[in-house]
Amino acid sequence: MRTSVEEIDPKGVPTRQRLVLLLILLITIMVAYFDRVNISVLIADEHFLESMGIAGNPSQIGLLMTVFLLAYGTGNLFLSSIGDYLGPRKAMAISIVVWTFSMVLGGATGLFATVLLSRFLLGLGEGIHFPMQSTYVKAWFPKRERAKANACWFIGTSLAPAVAMPFFAWLLIHTSWHVNFFLCAALGIIPLYLVWFHTADTPRKSRKANALEIAYIEEGQAGEATAAESEGAGRGDVRGMLRENLRLVARKPLFWLLVVYYSVHNLVYWGLLTWLPTYLKAERGFTWSEMGFWASLPFVLSVACKLIGGWASDLVGRRAPFCVLATLGSAAGMYCAATVSDNLMAAGFICFGMGVLTLGAPMTFTMLQEMVPGRAISMGAGIMNGTSFLCASLGPVLIGFSMSVTGGFTGALLTLVGVALVGMLASVVLVINRY
Repeated sequence: MRTSVEEIDPKGVPTRQRLVLLLILLITIMVAYFDRVNISVLIADEHFLESMGIAGNPSQIGLLMTVFLLAYGTGNLFLSSIGDYLGPRKAMAISIVVWTFSMVLGGATGLFATVLLSRFLLGLGEGIHFPMQSTYVKAWFPKRERAKANACWFIGTSLAPAVAMPFFAWLLIHTSWHVNFFLCAALGIIPLYLVWFHTADTPRKSRKANALEIAYIEEGQAGEATAAESEGAGRGDVRGMLRENLRLVARKPLFWLLVVYYSVHNLVYWGLLTWLPTYLKAERGFTWSEMGFWASLPFVLSVACKLIGGWASDLVGRRAPFCVLATLGSAAGMYCAATVSDNLMAAGFICFGMGVLTLGAPMTFTMLQEMVPGRAISMGAGIMNGTSFLCASLGPVLIGFSMSVTGGFTGALLTLVGVALVGMLASVVLVINRY
């Protein structure tokens, strides 16, 4: 039986270890996204493309991101459940080691095939990592704080590209493309240290969270299986645990609707992210410095969208309406970017469309944490994230193929508008079901 805060010590002060954990999750996701978006800047660099032997071949260029996304989706689907067995701390540490090695491999080669292998390993490692973020939040935060908590670590997916795009562009001007890879590898040491030495799988396993904070967290998880109750469930029988967790996830129809929404989100987002620097530089004629500025703007907008959305969502107790706004706004931005002739207006519209889309990402994981029991959250996050990224792997290739056929971005952007509207319809159904 839980002990209330008042029964423990009415005059005591609870610790704030869950906020320390949140900061570590933010740093970890930022480093992961530095590694991901590195290639987006490199494919706008002629020296890198010539070194790889893929200059003037959009389909092969898109393959660099597609291989990552395929591996990332595979890692989520088939490897993320190790977090339900090993716990998020060990699983996340393993993932960081894998993705750091991939950066070393990418920087040490001059062969296209080896860089593809590097991207595959990066996707596999980060595919293990991402569901662990959600597993930590499920275990460490009461329900009334989860949208804000998810928004706070999710802003790292916007802060990192906002910094990385102009910084990597500057670095390419002054050094070689190899340095970009090695710098990303060095950064991986930071989250590895923080995760291994300063996090715990659950509040009860933490040596720094006091009884007041543990009681506060568990009281806020009323009606759910608490982390303490589920942390050892099924570990003596791995196959049985996996079967049971899969059953808990798969029997929820609205979970699969959430998968549809997030698949649309990631297909549009990663299609735009991969080609945004090339679109700004080649299609719209911006200089390197101008490209770096414009390429960072969607992520600045994303930070505001996620923080405001997380606060507003917890205030009203609803998540899905924000997903409707995200996909509708994104579709409008991309449509305007595709149809205006003025370069500055086009850049502004595509940055808006990409930035506002991210409003729905924290809401997706908050709804997931409300649908899926704690013992199966790694598997649920892995299935949702993995499926969505396997779909997202079509985005870069779809845009590259469209460019090859039409000679420009207009057709590709209009295709993404249609995809975004499918996501809007899925989120409308979630609204009807009171999410």
